[in-house]
Amino acid sequence: MGKSQSLLAKHKDESQDALTADGEYRDSQTDEDGKNGDVSQFPYVEFTGRDSVTCPTCQGTGRIPRGQENQLVALIPYSDQRLRPSRTKLYVTISVALCLLLSGLAVFFLFPRSIDVSYVGVKSAYVSYDLDKRIVYLNITSTLNITNNNYYAVSVTNITAQVQFSKTVIGKAKFNNSSVIIPLDERQIDYTVPTTIADDMSYMFDYCTLPTIKVHNIVVMMQVTVTTAYFGHAEQVSQEMYQYVDCGGNTTSLHEHMQVYK
Repeated sequence: MGKSQSLLAKHKDESQDALTADGEYRDSQTDEDGKNGDVSQFPYVEFTGRDSVTCPTCQGTGRIPRGQENQLVALIPYSDQRLRPSRTKLYVTISVALCLLLSGLAVFFLFPRSIDVSYVGVKSAYVSYDLDKRIVYLNITSTLNITNNNYYAVSVTNITAQVQFSKTVIGKAKFNNSSVIIPLDERQIDYTVPTTIADDMSYMFDYCTLPTIKVHNIVVMMQVTVTTAYFGHAEQVSQEMYQYVDCGGNTTSLHEHMQVYK
């Protein structure tokens, strides 16, 4: 009986020692796994010396010995972007073509073209007399056609006109006009010049008031200068023509001019 108890106690001690050894082994394995895990999670750090340079193909993560840069060959994958053919020439050609096209269009649309001024004729003539001073007052209204041949708007800044009779200036007028002519358009402008026939030409009073004549036409020279502006540039266009005017009564019809001088 006593022997059986001693054997049982001995077996119990051996089992306890085995469990203890097994626990220690597991603890040692756990410590080693933890160390290995810490090592695997530790970031890669490279310490370089003076005898090495940064590898161009490794983006700074690798090193090659100094002095062997021209001896080593870098392997690049076939799918690398650097192996694809360069289209620099195509891009340069397209850029140059676009620049030339835009420059040509700018020159075509912004190149200054002429402003055409045409004299239509006398629109109306209103006559009045000063019987005591033997003076003839004649207000002549004329019509101009101004054509803008440009692809941008042009403003008419002023119109200067004068009327001559027998080489003598009998009337002047200046109109500060701020009208704008849109691209490729035409504008018709009327202007009136007040004239006076007197002094040395007082003999015309008898002619203009002569009742036996139905039409009292006189020939006057119409001079007009149109000033236009665009892009800060001013341009003047002048017209000269001879015109029939009836000094014996009011008229509202257009009279044919004799000759035009540009």
